[in-house]
Amino acid sequence: MTRLFVAATLIVALAGFTPPVHARSNDLRIYFIDVEGGQSTLLITPSGKSVLIDTGWPGARDADRIAGAAKSAGLKQIDYVVITHFHEDHVGGVADLVNRLKIATFVDHGPDTEDSDQARGLYAAYQKATKSAARVVVKPGEGLPLTNIKLEFLTAAGESITSPLPGAGEANPYCYSEAPPPADTSENSQSIGMLITYGKFKFLDLGDLTKIKELGLVCPNNLLGTVSLYLATHHGGYPDNPKALVWALHPLVAISNNGARKGGNPDSWQIVHDSPGLADFWQLHYASGSDAKHNVAETFIANLDEKSDGHSIEVKARADGRFTVTNTRNGYSKKYGGM
Repeated sequence: MTRLFVAATLIVALAGFTPPVHARSNDLRIYFIDVEGGQSTLLITPSGKSVLIDTGWPGARDADRIAGAAKSAGLKQIDYVVITHFHEDHVGGVADLVNRLKIATFVDHGPDTEDSDQARGLYAAYQKATKSAARVVVKPGEGLPLTNIKLEFLTAAGESITSPLPGAGEANPYCYSEAPPPADTSENSQSIGMLITYGKFKFLDLGDLTKIKELGLVCPNNLLGTVSLYLATHHGGYPDNPKALVWALHPLVAISNNGARKGGNPDSWQIVHDSPGLADFWQLHYASGSDAKHNVAETFIANLDEKSDGHSIEVKARADGRFTVTNTRNGYSKKYGGM
């Protein structure tokens, strides 16, 4: 059973604070913001709460794009910023973002596990930028106190859930064909992974989790079950996104937050593309480092070249499992589920 965190530090930090009333709807809204091969995904719950997953790279570009998405969603602040791990393309934008938006609470897995000049600098900048907000360290099995939706953490700090989620736990036949995963002690393996559930709609985001950790979630038994929407792990990198994970999840739709020359590996792309029951695969960028056979049709790509205008992919999901995906570059939308 998911444990909702109510840490003492959070209670103290939020005492006397009255959250603003955001625009409400019956939809869970998800904005996959283009941060050029990093991650920044904004969730707006039906009750108006906001969760930002990662902040992209340092500098004005990504912070401006995030702030722009928040403004278009009618937000005056971000309620929770979840940092999946402390690599530059995920945490680098924090310092610039706090100068543009009020952040109520930061969520992370605890101290950076890497020890280099760059890693120490990134973590120090994060600590400095988050001093004015609450900060909570989470563990697998915990979640956020949200209304209408459930956001549960599956992995964090190298650990993962050990019991199946409701309705999951079946033996996974795809595990037997997997090559032994390489060892990984990087920050990627420490990634916070999470499942967002709104009624029958399920969205899985595992950050940059690596193959050895991914397989731990689905082998020999699939602890996760199936999902409606899958964000390709590690920007569509390989050997991450193994068949034993993706095919067991049986996603209806997949999205890759790759950059023009970051992520979008052809081997990983093929695994996701061939997943049984997949209706469509969407990409934030055309993968210039790949080939035409390993990119989806232009209709489903938000940014076609390296001179990107920062187009996003947006999702609106309903509790009955129906959802719509929209490419903001061309206005193309497609509906899924509810059949």
